Amino acid sequence: MTFSLTWLDVSVAIAGLFIVNKLIKQKATLPLPPGPRKLPLLGNLLDIPSEEPWVTFAKWGKEHGDISSVQVLGQHMIILNAAQPAIDLLDKRSLTYSDRPTLTLACDLIGWNRSLVLSQYGSHFKEIRKNIYRVIGSRGNLEKYHGLIERQSHRFVKRLLATPDSLADHIRWVAGAIVLVISHGYEVQDENDPYLETADTAIHYFSITTSAGAFLVDVLPILRHLPAWFPGATFKKIAKLGSESLTEMTDKPHDVVKAQMAAGTALHSFTSELLEGRELSDDEEEAIKWSAQTLYSGGADTTVSATHSFFLAMTLFPDVQRKAQAEIDAVIGTNRLPTIADRESLPYMNALTLEVLRWFSLAPLGVAHVATEDDVYEGYFIPKGSLVVPNIWQMLHDPRVYAEPMEFKPERFLPSEGEEAETDPHNVCFGFGRRQCPGIVLAETSLFIECALTLAVFNISKATENGRLVTPKVEQTTGTISHPKPFKFSLTPRSAKALELVQQEA
Repeated sequence: MTFSLTWLDVSVAIAGLFIVNKLIKQKATLPLPPGPRKLPLLGNLLDIPSEEPWVTFAKWGKEHGDISSVQVLGQHMIILNAAQPAIDLLDKRSLTYSDRPTLTLACDLIGWNRSLVLSQYGSHFKEIRKNIYRVIGSRGNLEKYHGLIERQSHRFVKRLLATPDSLADHIRWVAGAIVLVISHGYEVQDENDPYLETADTAIHYFSITTSAGAFLVDVLPILRHLPAWFPGATFKKIAKLGSESLTEMTDKPHDVVKAQMAAGTALHSFTSELLEGRELSDDEEEAIKWSAQTLYSGGADTTVSATHSFFLAMTLFPDVQRKAQAEIDAVIGTNRLPTIADRESLPYMNALTLEVLRWFSLAPLGVAHVATEDDVYEGYFIPKGSLVVPNIWQMLHDPRVYAEPMEFKPERFLPSEGEEAETDPHNVCFGFGRRQCPGIVLAETSLFIECALTLAVFNISKATENGRLVTPKVEQTTGTISHPKPFKFSLTPRSAKALELVQQEA
């Protein structure tokens, strides 16, 4: 076969080259998004605080606009301070912005790049998302686990009744209990559960090694070759402990489920459902193992933060608590406790859980996306390889979207006469595009039933010290997953009947 060129072919080729060349020159001459002044070599390294960087980023947004940029030792970081640019880039152009940064410490040295949250966009990532959605990705799929979720939530309330001063321990316990019974069919022990202890350790190292600018080795990967004894190489110890806990957290429960299935004693779970009756390749089984780990790690820490912030909000906003309890009493009565099936009949309680997710940002800066090619947005140039950071905290506290954003007002999500409901926060707080958390349904369901049961049984109020009420401060820990800093509160049963119902359950 032979080909002949015509003047039309040549003309089209020349025109195409002209357009491509023009676009390349245009990108090269377009400015980066504005931002604070950069220092030679260091860039903005000294401008990014170690504590609550989302607040600083929000200030830059007010100064420079909804999209701004900084540079750290040559690495471009694009900061999105409003939902619309995040939707435009991370949702609508998700093919360009679905990769994750390769963090030397968290990914290469510890191994979190095998979990969904930090895996690169590709076949492994797609298989994990497919597995999670297949089993728990919709309300219909999750229904078979409602009884398990309710049982663990009842155990939580019972534990809280016995030792209310151990709130933080009980919250972490119930988050792990719900996820583990679903992911691996494992019912956690009441005290000192080894699986929960391992998970706590692994997730702790994930949080501290993935927060923005936390470790210099992520900016200068060559530092990974330093010996452990070298001054400043403390990341080596973190890498060792983080890797060991992550491996144990991932492998041990998976191997136990396989052994139980072989013995015919396995309970139904996410893992057993995906393994049952299938001839699997090594890659497919690896994906199942890391799918369960993703469910386990992703669900445990985020719901811990959300439940803890619920108690903080109820301490600070007693009027909201009374409205929610009045709705529970009117719909449920006092002869039983709420169930997940009651959710549609409790609109104010449902709005309260949405407000928990908005008011206290669980992942204030999410996890950075990476631009896989050069891009242009609103006249600004975004270079390939840029980290794109959605300031979720600012988006959820944007006064242009949420009236009185620092106030806790579930009513904002309930349409009233002449007023529409404000924007549902879950499309922001759980991430964007192909990186949005696939466990949204499980997270929201667990949060709802834990909050509803707590308000059905208890009154939450300010603690008293020396005859004076103590008003907690709204303070967040720094890390990829942020938690309320310790605060004091008081917990009292609402009635003798409530106590009786708690004792009957679980």
